[in-house]
Amino acid sequence: MGVLDGKAAVVTGGSRGIGRAIVERLARDGAHVVFGYATNAAAAEEVARTVARAGGTAHAVAADFTGPGAAEQLMRRADELLGGLDILVNNAALTFTPTRIAETDEEQYDAMMAANARAAFLTTRHAARHMRDGGRIIGISSLNTVRHAPGVGPYAASKGALEQLCAVAAVELGERGITVNVVSPGATDTDLLRGANTAESLARVPALTPLGRLGEPADVADVVAFLASPDARWVTGQNLRATGGLA
Repeated sequence: MGVLDGKAAVVTGGSRGIGRAIVERLARDGAHVVFGYATNAAAAEEVARTVARAGGTAHAVAADFTGPGAAEQLMRRADELLGGLDILVNNAALTFTPTRIAETDEEQYDAMMAANARAAFLTTRHAARHMRDGGRIIGISSLNTVRHAPGVGPYAASKGALEQLCAVAAVELGERGITVNVVSPGATDTDLLRGANTAESLARVPALTPLGRLGEPADVADVVAFLASPDARWVTGQNLRATGGLA
């Protein structure tokens, strides 16, 4: 038996990278998972098939958070498929090209905030209204909120908003036994990381990291799995920096 047997989980942005690893880990622990994806239906279907081959359950639902109504539609569809909600992981993040603040236009900023902050607010609001007592809400943020770099202004701002949302939700939902925490990955080997950094800059990261390597999506998924488990019942309002010591 898994520690999450019978639990209903929603993961936003679950078709690749860290999100995929989270979907697969929660399903392996026994949760029934609904996960959103933006555009790549083939990748999402492959995740669902991989989970099914391992004996788990995962349903892919299209949800492009840069458009209106997507977050609410995802949560309504999850209610239909799962019949309840015990775990919410806000992982979705918009892939971006590093752009300095002076060169960032309003459309870029609005899209980043819509996908990374507004959608997380709406899914968290749904959870605050409908999640069963004793549930878990986990936001996936970024080391960029404390280790600043040129070109990540809108991204860091959106993740900072997510962190503050989770901090307030932890206070508001604690009386129902619902824990709310953040996991902030460091340099994790994903498409988003490689799209936002040069090969030369990534090659320098292991030397800056006490554990001497880039992170893997499973490294972050394991931390999320802990926070989703009964063992994390006394942990709330925290930001766990899964960075290999890169800080």
